[in-house]
Amino acid sequence: MKPYTVQFILFLTLCALSNPVCAQLTWQEQQSLKKENEGLKAPFKGITTNGTIQEGLFKLYSTGVTTEPVRNAAVAFLESLDDVQREKTKFSIDDDEWRKWMNQDYYVRQGVGFIEMSEKQRKAAFDLMGASLSAKGLKLSQDIMKLNYTLGEISGNMERYGEWRYWITIMGEPSETEPWGWQMEGHHLIINYFVLRDQVVMTPLFVGSEPVIADIGKYKGVSILQDEQDSGLKMLRALNDEQKSKAIIAPSTAGNNVLTAAWSDNVILDYAGIKASSFTRAQKDQLLLLIQLYVDHMDDGHAKVKMDEVQKYIDDTWFAWIGGSGDDAVYYYRIHSPVIIIEFDHQKPLGTKKLYGNDVHRQHIHAVVRTPNGNDYGKDLLRQHYLEHPHEHK
Repeated sequence: MKPYTVQFILFLTLCALSNPVCAQLTWQEQQSLKKENEGLKAPFKGITTNGTIQEGLFKLYSTGVTTEPVRNAAVAFLESLDDVQREKTKFSIDDDEWRKWMNQDYYVRQGVGFIEMSEKQRKAAFDLMGASLSAKGLKLSQDIMKLNYTLGEISGNMERYGEWRYWITIMGEPSETEPWGWQMEGHHLIINYFVLRDQVVMTPLFVGSEPVIADIGKYKGVSILQDEQDSGLKMLRALNDEQKSKAIIAPSTAGNNVLTAAWSDNVILDYAGIKASSFTRAQKDQLLLLIQLYVDHMDDGHAKVKMDEVQKYIDDTWFAWIGGSGDDAVYYYRIHSPVIIIEFDHQKPLGTKKLYGNDVHRQHIHAVVRTPNGNDYGKDLLRQHYLEHPHEHK
């Protein structure tokens, strides 16, 4: 355990003075509370390039893609829970619980955990995920859970890691007409899934693992994010030398470059790298294929809706790179447009240092997908809904 900082000791002291129960919290609870207090100081605004929301990007309309299977699966999941589980799983649609997520394994999470679910309940949870995600997205999620078990095997710490240390919450009441959604949260896997009639927003999305390829253990052979890794490098190599000189904003990476992970809902992040308006048609198509790898974790119909939105702003999309370009290079890349942000990052080993050392390694990856300009968690759609139906906003 790292020693407490002066600021954190002061935080605990003040907490204990105002609430003696705080001093009795576990280290995990204290750290979680500290992160939440810092991360939620400001109300949600959304990620911007300069502090100002670009308005008019997101509209209330009918996509023509049904969300009824998702609603039915959510209802069935809630019905599978007992009264105590159901009570701790449900939150209001505009609760700050949406924003209370972290990748770190120690974070104290709300909702009902797979670790406490019966087999019937786990099936209902996976059915909810399966109705919401594509087959690819469901497989990625389940493989991340399996690789967290592999990390437990490597570290010898199944109390800290494991396949079932993931939690689900439901925001609002599953409805055909009113806004609602669900969140899944755990180490290297956070899914936020907002639903309003037949519209869906599935960000923030955080996926990753350490390791990303299981070389040993129960799930030996399981691997994730290899296409996203290799296609990113393919995108860089599709650029000519002049374009590469603009895209590469740093020639090497020390890892941990992600800027839009937990508690970054309001971060100001300017465009960087090269703008796709300078790309050839073939290069733009290459970039769209790379973006689609991430968007395709949604169910097929809503993924197409999102890709149509992405394509509308392809000339306003930027591609930035940090790191090398060799076959075994480690790197970070970011795709950034008015309607989507994607970050991919090779990280330093943490729980696998004894296998892979201390330097940035391909066996630890973080990837994040965001909707900038105020529509993460479907917040802008929710805002517009309340403007149309003010009586529903209490």
